[in-house]
Amino acid sequence: MFNKAERLISLRNLRPKKKEGFLKVISIFSFLGIMLGVSILIIVMSVMNGFKSDLTQKILGLNPHVIVESNGFKIDDQFSNKIVSNFKNIIVTKSYSGEGVIVSKGNAKGIIIKGINSKNSKNLNFFKNNISKNDLNKFKKNTALIGAELAYNLKLKEGDMINLMSSSFISTPFGGLPKQDTLVIAGVFNTGFYEFDQNFVFVNINDALSIFDKEENDQNLEIYLDDPMKADDFKNQIQNLNENYFVYSWSDLNKSFFSALKVERNVMFIILTLILIVAAFNIISGLTILIKNKTKEIAILKTLGLSNSSIKKSFFLTGFTIGFLATISGIFIGVIVSKNLEKVRIFLSDIFNFEIFPADVYFLEQLPSKIDLYSVILIFIFSLIITALASYLPARRIAKMRTFRALKYD
Repeated sequence: MFNKAERLISLRNLRPKKKEGFLKVISIFSFLGIMLGVSILIIVMSVMNGFKSDLTQKILGLNPHVIVESNGFKIDDQFSNKIVSNFKNIIVTKSYSGEGVIVSKGNAKGIIIKGINSKNSKNLNFFKNNISKNDLNKFKKNTALIGAELAYNLKLKEGDMINLMSSSFISTPFGGLPKQDTLVIAGVFNTGFYEFDQNFVFVNINDALSIFDKEENDQNLEIYLDDPMKADDFKNQIQNLNENYFVYSWSDLNKSFFSALKVERNVMFIILTLILIVAAFNIISGLTILIKNKTKEIAILKTLGLSNSSIKKSFFLTGFTIGFLATISGIFIGVIVSKNLEKVRIFLSDIFNFEIFPADVYFLEQLPSKIDLYSVILIFIFSLIITALASYLPARRIAKMRTFRALKYD
């Protein structure tokens, strides 16, 4: 694509004379601008990808993949067995949840009370992986599991008594009173998901039905799949089995959240791309000045028989080389920083004595990072396209230069 003469001219342009020091400064700023732009883009995209990936894993661990609600119709065992027989590699269990209030030691807080089947292996595996205190075998009737943040805020520990009140009322001689039960804390779980750890209390399914004054017919079905990403397709198939029930998936519960993440990711990409465009203007200005200063040399090269095309290609190669090397350097820095982002966060937090990534705001205990090859390739291509355009525009002026005028006035 580029012959030896074109490469030699480009190499010579990359090493300006001492009297052309201003060009050297512009070239350095062009290089640094593109390098920083590419590295920042990779770091930000890695954080956004990591944030989405971590939250997805947390949500999939905390929630069933498909939920079937009774919607006023009884979910009998025949329907459950039909689901199990029609679909392979799934786990079906029953549950019930609702809003309530936890009261203990003079403190009260609104929570979500979720009743689960303590014999279900899926639920047990989740708590085994996240239980932070005490033995899971203690989780039986009249006991509860609470999140670490909730336990910390209410100063609770294993063995303490708590009162759980629901929105259901019972009639008494003094009027209607909220239904409540007294339970013992069997353990404390810590998922690392701040909002979840401070708002959820798990109880036995029978205790949940008692607290909300419900019967077994009011229970919902929770379905766990081998591939949670196929939950929406599975949801539609379940709905076709019985249209009386209300069926939804984990993605339906978090659709607005993931849509906001996607929009934010795209907006961040567009905004940070402006850094590359600004850096590209440095290449345009640098090449424009370089071509202006090299007017006499260009005229001599034309006189010696070098075509306009070859001269344009040599100056194009000058700008493109700066952009290409800066892009490669930016990718290298971006990948290294992304791989060690948590260490960088801890270092900066210690230096400036400031919490950079508060868990109560971002729902996660550490700064997530996931390098996506597709994003890196996209940034690489996009940077080269911007660099190529920035290098091509000034090089076009060479074709309009007239040799005899350049030699006459220079």
